[in-house]
Amino acid sequence: MSVKIRLTRMGAKKRPYYRIIAVDSRKKRDGEFLENLGLYHPLEKDENSIVIKEDRIKEWLSRGAIPSHTVKILLNKKGISVK
Repeated sequence: MSVKIRLTRMGAKKRPYYRIIAVDSRKKRDGEFLENLGLYHPLEKDENSIVIKEDRIKEWLSRGAIPSHTVKILLNKKGISVK
């Protein structure tokens, strides 16, 4: 099983927010996931727009989970290095 760290869309029409989740790579975007790892609110302009459970992210990365391109960018903004 290949695990990915990616976003799933939540929220109302034209008011999105995203959960950062660990999920089997074969599952749908908004389908069943393994663990909720944080939140991303793209419409908020302050430092609280990205909330990450840093210890859990590092645990999944050490197990071999692959972050999506967008999640890599978000993690770099929060100061978590991803190879």
